[in-house]
Amino acid sequence: MPGAGPGLRERKKLATKQALALAAMQLAVQRGLENVRVEDITDAVNVSRRTFTNYFSCKEEAIASLNAARFTQAVEALRDRPAGEPLAESLAEVFAAEHEAATQLGPERIAQIRMMMTSPALQGEALKTMVQAEGPLAKVIAERTGADPQSDLRPHVLAAAVMA
Repeated sequence: MPGAGPGLRERKKLATKQALALAAMQLAVQRGLENVRVEDITDAVNVSRRTFTNYFSCKEEAIASLNAARFTQAVEALRDRPAGEPLAESLAEVFAAEHEAATQLGPERIAQIRMMMTSPALQGEALKTMVQAEGPLAKVIAERTGADPQSDLRPHVLAAAVMA
């Protein structure tokens, strides 16, 4: 069905971006972040450096981008909650499910998270990713509460608190 989803080109771009991010993470866990060059990442995915820079400014940004998908899923899960459900309950359910999923992580994912939490460069990029996720979350909060996200700061403040 035309218009039902992203076209082939967009899907290929998303797959390339994801492959670069995953390769960056895997190489950094294996070798240590400081021992990974952008060229190592592009070689692993078989793309050019220019392709890498079309998506990311640095290897740390590529790695931190893996969290963006998780944040997008949380926003979509909030959007899918029943309309009559109180916002606090919806938020609790969505983020409790996130927490539950986190308790089921394997050793490889735990190593990735440990690296994200202990590297100052990755911490900075992870914070940027979280801040970028606040906008879409604030929009959904505004939709659910009937607030105007352009003039009412409450959805933005609540989104920032939730992300923190």
